[in-house]
Amino acid sequence: MSKRILVLVGTVLLVGLTGGYLQEVVAAPQQDEAMITVLNPRGKPPSIALIPLAPRPVSLEGKTVYFVDSGFPTTHLFMKELQSWFGKNIPQVKTEFRQKIGSFFDDDPKLWAEIKEKKGVVVLGVGH
Repeated sequence: MSKRILVLVGTVLLVGLTGGYLQEVVAAPQQDEAMITVLNPRGKPPSIALIPLAPRPVSLEGKTVYFVDSGFPTTHLFMKELQSWFGKNIPQVKTEFRQKIGSFFDDDPKLWAEIKEKKGVVVLGVGH
């Protein structure tokens, strides 16, 4: 007999001999044990209120673009690089770099009020 046939016959015998035993082992506890109730570990999530994105300007002409660092490590480096690119490639657009107070979890109402008052555009660095 070839090696492939011997392997096939051995596999069939092994499955045939152990199949009945495995069925008994799996089925036995189910017959003797009582049913239990399982609760969903996720609970009930709160409803989500969708907030639309801010309207996008048609053009950046006459706008001030604020590059805001949220405090995530090394974000300021990327924001400074973006500001530099704008200075070289779109010099007619005014840019400002700002560091938001606190960490990226904290709000900065004073900064947001200033940007809103000046009708500025924000590029917010939130990490990588």
